[in-house]
Amino acid sequence: MTKRSSIRRGSFGRGLAVSLAGIRAGGAFAIGSAVGRLRGDDSGNSELMRREARRFTAELGRLKGTYVKIGQMMALLGEHFLPEPLTDALHDLDSQTHPLPWAELEPSVRDSLGARYRELQIDTEPLAAASLAQVHHATRLSDGYELVLKVQYPGLAAVIDDDFDAVVRMLLLTRWIKAGREIDAWFEDMREQLHHEIDYLREKNMTREARKRFAASDCYHVPEVVDDFCSDSILALEYVHGHRVTQPEVAALSQSRRNALGQAMLELFFIELYEWGVLQTDPNFGNYLIHSEATVDRLVLLDFGSTLACDDDFRRHFGDAIAAGQTGDRELLADSLVGLGCLKADATEFARESFCEFCEMLLEPLANPENLPAEYLNAKGQYCWGRSRLMQRVGKHAASSAATRHFATPSRDFALIVRKLTGVFTFITVLNAEFNGHEIAHRYIDGWIGGGSEQ
Repeated sequence: MTKRSSIRRGSFGRGLAVSLAGIRAGGAFAIGSAVGRLRGDDSGNSELMRREARRFTAELGRLKGTYVKIGQMMALLGEHFLPEPLTDALHDLDSQTHPLPWAELEPSVRDSLGARYRELQIDTEPLAAASLAQVHHATRLSDGYELVLKVQYPGLAAVIDDDFDAVVRMLLLTRWIKAGREIDAWFEDMREQLHHEIDYLREKNMTREARKRFAASDCYHVPEVVDDFCSDSILALEYVHGHRVTQPEVAALSQSRRNALGQAMLELFFIELYEWGVLQTDPNFGNYLIHSEATVDRLVLLDFGSTLACDDDFRRHFGDAIAAGQTGDRELLADSLVGLGCLKADATEFARESFCEFCEMLLEPLANPENLPAEYLNAKGQYCWGRSRLMQRVGKHAASSAATRHFATPSRDFALIVRKLTGVFTFITVLNAEFNGHEIAHRYIDGWIGGGSEQ
């Protein structure tokens, strides 16, 4: 039996396990919904459903690899079309990424690097692990140069489509979702994103382009690509010393330095969107480091596997939405949301008002300082990101607003950009920064609002 056929047989067995777990959970969904309707409660949140959703998620975690990644993606993006008990359970997968022992990974690294493998001393304990890859520190023996190797787990490329199809079939067969053009488009977009994340040649080129773009920046640093040790399954980058935003070394920085880092993170969002036109859409804290030298801090940008190219129409509608949210122009805001594919053109007035309220709340930190809630400002009139508890307030509001059936299933682009923006705001909140985002936002959107770009 060939290695490829063995992988395919293994994929079939994994797909069968997912289908069986899904059918059982899907039955619970059907029963829970029926019982809820009999009781006059159509929320679909019975304890039976939640229990079976947790069991299904545990099965994905047991199968590991692409199934964990697919589950994580659906936890982030599937809230627009999956039952709440399932998306809640899928969030548990974020804590189920464990590294592969070096003994299992090392043969693949040897095969991939060939003779170049002997030029490196590779630490066998990973610096980090995710669902599709893990990262190892290495030293080039000839000169002591430090680098990191992002190593893709063996065999992923051969099974990624089969695994994805197995999950989609399960969702359809169990009637957790209904087939249709919107859902088909969502799944194809998600499949494309998965392929992007294992396409290391694409990520290498994106990283190199980002490094050129930020080469003269005092705020950002993109690691150098080390071509000699790159391959289809390995991405080799310069090793940069730094700290995660959640580490105590960052919390110990002065207020002014944390403010500057927060401003740099917010500005990065607008630079990517409006100047580069390519948005890094994964806001995971692990994709950033903070490198400090004396009194200077820089954001280190580590990952360009998940990116989104935004066209001019999208950027114009997004700029209009920000501007309208700040001025209270509900009509323009609603029209912008329709243009972004998030609100149905024939939505009721209630739906338009409800969704506009949600967006105005989400965009609160970008408002004109004179319109910011006084309880969230310091003595200088600066917005206190930590004190605002913005993400908790937005989440609570979204949970009640999402109940209406008048919202369109949003486009993939809109979902990814909201995901990124909330990630940026959360990063700044962890910094406990204090500053107003109005001037930063308008520095970039003013050329795009009101009908077109001046660029």
